[in-house]
Amino acid sequence: MTIESPSQNRHVDERELLEREREYCSFGDTVHYLEPPKVFVRSEGCFLYDAEDTPYMDLQMWYSAASFGYGNPRLNAALKRQLDQLPQLACQYLHEEKVELAARIAQRCEQAFGIKGRVHFNVGGSQAIEDSLKIVRNYTKKNLMFAFMGGYHGRTLGATAITSSYRYRRRYGHFSERAQFIPFPYCYRCFYGLKRESCELYCFNQFEKLFESEYYGVWDAKAKECEYGAFYIEAMQGTGGYAVPPKEYFQQLERVCRERKLLIVDDEIQMGFYRTGKFWAIENLGIKPDIIVFGKALTNGLNPLSGIWAREDLITPELFPPGSTHSTFSSNTLGTAVALEALKMMEETDYETLTREKGARLLEGLRGLQRKHKDVIGEVNGMGMALRMEITQADGITPDRAMCDKIFAEGIQGRLEFNGRNYGLVLDVGGYYKNVFTIAPSFTMSEEEINLALALFDQLIDRCKKM
Repeated sequence: MTIESPSQNRHVDERELLEREREYCSFGDTVHYLEPPKVFVRSEGCFLYDAEDTPYMDLQMWYSAASFGYGNPRLNAALKRQLDQLPQLACQYLHEEKVELAARIAQRCEQAFGIKGRVHFNVGGSQAIEDSLKIVRNYTKKNLMFAFMGGYHGRTLGATAITSSYRYRRRYGHFSERAQFIPFPYCYRCFYGLKRESCELYCFNQFEKLFESEYYGVWDAKAKECEYGAFYIEAMQGTGGYAVPPKEYFQQLERVCRERKLLIVDDEIQMGFYRTGKFWAIENLGIKPDIIVFGKALTNGLNPLSGIWAREDLITPELFPPGSTHSTFSSNTLGTAVALEALKMMEETDYETLTREKGARLLEGLRGLQRKHKDVIGEVNGMGMALRMEITQADGITPDRAMCDKIFAEGIQGRLEFNGRNYGLVLDVGGYYKNVFTIAPSFTMSEEEINLALALFDQLIDRCKKM
């Protein structure tokens, strides 16, 4: 593996930069996990680089946004072509890339689920969630939703109302339409303290029980009507920690949703586009959604673009007419051009096999680390190239957030050594107790880079155990 150095490094005075940030930048639009924050100057493939040109192996790829590698030549070229041809266009007009992109996504959904539908674009994931809420409310005339504990759907006001973490709502007053949160089937840390091999899907049974009596607060047995319009799901929770749920839970959930006329809204913002080994993560569960929300990897993080696919009867122009939602930059020409090229790449390469095989290889290596460091690593699991590692105390169960934070902070220092060169390791922390490394590496990782990632991770854990 050869890592090329740039012909001329950009000069960055980090001290001055951070001083100016402290004086002029709002901290509200970012997250400072470290103090001071880390500064990077360029990116390529699986790596970020600091001002000293130290490579940092990225195992979270911008929260799964850059699945196809930083600076992907083919996607960058598509962006540059569009920049020279049609860089800007108000969304009241049409351009070819928007229509072709929508058609390909809709056709892919029809192929996967046997359902015709339409595609609607926006800019960020939270905005697309907001659009999906409008579609649900418009169709069902209901403004209450079910969602999962551990779920994360964004931080706009509507998206925050269906995101489980109270800390995102706490400072913004009363949320009268906050979702009713249901325990996610996170079997390693069962909400009810049960074991999967003997629980008989107790968590699902508790949800279904809500419909037995009007006194449980969600169902009118006389009118045969639910007060809720939809259930917002993630087939694999992103911020919640990438727990792999039992397939049969969701199949039972689909049955109840159909019986009670609840729509199923599938949030694929982090897990869509082969992250879990399927085009949509929900395909792993064998159920059919009514609405899919997507973003992030659709453009590999270039010129943000998000969107929704919805069943035809939910989004027909007569029911959801022009102007039902609007963003100045929705279906922007640069984003749709890159997204269309990304979809062409996905059609030309067998990413289902690629992500499953590379994910299995990396998972095997992580399980090797688990056997070596069983006093630190409680569980390793995953689906496709969405993998997880729980950091625990020596009992293998008790969350060890302090050790997780230590590993994260040391990895970003750029002081790991391999073949005579310093490296850093970029990790992302998630999970209900902030003790889970959520691992979403680039699909372009070579075998050599997988081996490097495992070697750096091993060295990093060894070092932190001694600190």
